[in-house]
Amino acid sequence: MTENGDPAHPLFAMIYDPAMALVERTILKPHREYLARDLTGTVLDLGAGTGAMFPYFDGRASVHATEPDRHMRDRARNRFPDAASEIELHDAGAADLPFPDDHFDAVVSSMVFCTVPDVAASLSEVRRVVRPGGEFRFLEHVADDGWREAVQTTVAPAWKRLAGGCHLTRRTASLFASNEAFDVVEMDRFELGVTPVRPFVRGRLRRRA
Repeated sequence: MTENGDPAHPLFAMIYDPAMALVERTILKPHREYLARDLTGTVLDLGAGTGAMFPYFDGRASVHATEPDRHMRDRARNRFPDAASEIELHDAGAADLPFPDDHFDAVVSSMVFCTVPDVAASLSEVRRVVRPGGEFRFLEHVADDGWREAVQTTVAPAWKRLAGGCHLTRRTASLFASNEAFDVVEMDRFELGVTPVRPFVRGRLRRRA
């Protein structure tokens, strides 16, 4: 963190893409394709990080992206030439979005809600900025069960410091599914990854009128 409370993780930003390169090409590729499939209108890439989603937007949507960490934003800008869509990148956190109500046809988040400081406030902002009938699409890693959850709980404090504020033990899928502002279109759990970063949940919510 900087002195004014803004997130700043220069080392994590520097190593993120090299560390994730193989995973992105193999495990995560079909899930990112799912998140971007058939998107049209105006779309928000929430918590874009280093811009891993940018190459998956096919040009049919007008894309805005937010990322509060300036080191991540700098690396995300390098992805612009690989994106079919023109992307407008904003300095903003998930709990304080600089957009009007009902502005987006879809909001996409990939491995974002493990890191946001306030999950409830961030989901409330998603509800606010997506239009009624619009979609919230997500891919998140969540708390596991049994001995794997015990491992996650044990390493969570150190992991949070080393991995840019990432929480290992959040039950994000339950929070999403129980939110009264959205209907669940689909939600699936995948035994992806290696402990402590597993399993993943993927899905689509639709904002109620």
